[in-house]
Amino acid sequence: MEQGVFGLSAKATLGPVETARLATLAEDLGYRSWWCGDHVVLPSPRVPDSPMAPEDPMLDPLVHLSYVAAVTERIELATGIVILPQRNPLVLAKQAASLDVLSGGRLLLGVAGGYLEPELSALGVPLSERGSRTDEYIDAMRALWNDTAPVAFTGRHVSFRDVDANPRPVTPGGPRVVVGGHSPAAFRRAVARGHGWFGTGSSPDDLAGHLRGLAEAARRVERPAELGDLEINFMQVDPVEVNAAAAHRYAELGVTRLALYPLPLEDPDDVARFLERHATLTSG
Repeated sequence: MEQGVFGLSAKATLGPVETARLATLAEDLGYRSWWCGDHVVLPSPRVPDSPMAPEDPMLDPLVHLSYVAAVTERIELATGIVILPQRNPLVLAKQAASLDVLSGGRLLLGVAGGYLEPELSALGVPLSERGSRTDEYIDAMRALWNDTAPVAFTGRHVSFRDVDANPRPVTPGGPRVVVGGHSPAAFRRAVARGHGWFGTGSSPDDLAGHLRGLAEAARRVERPAELGDLEINFMQVDPVEVNAAAAHRYAELGVTRLALYPLPLEDPDDVARFLERHATLTSG
């Protein structure tokens, strides 16, 4: 099991100096992946489902990861997640391919359907269409990354023909797609379209429940052979501190990448100490 770090594109850790310091520290400490989230806009005033206050700053994930790519050499660059239905899939495919090229194939593109109705509505996406758009947009992006030119795609929400988009990603088949979410639809999407799944919870017991959902999905939908085994990516929240016993249990459950969440620590020095404290959590 590998360790990653999540969330440092927001709040007190989003500045250029703090980003460069913490990203290089994480890489030097042996963290293997760097994850960031996505909200284009937040409801104002805050609604109960919103994870952040409207005044909380959060960088665009692809812009943030491009900066991290420039100050690091090895660490994987992961979105956890991009709210896919509110993004134009052709534009996102270009952004992802560009970052994949510039980072030497380090991008993990995590996507999900989103859940904040005010945000989706502000971006012109009906909540009822978030699932169908997410499925279709994954397929459309893969067509642009992989199909022989001229590329064509016909769907309910996006259609195009007689186009091409270069450079193609350096990662064969395009960036690895990680599907986030805990609903039956998200589990089915991860099995059918994702190289991996990304979830959150408060304990290994929470993860075990999600794994049962993924197993049920695997009985209902076919997994394409080219996707390989489903990678399990998990982040523990509330509590954010992960002890060695919990880490061992996550490894036993088959976690590929355990993303550690230093926030809500507000001081970058405290975040650095968190990373140092957890650096050897999964050693041995």
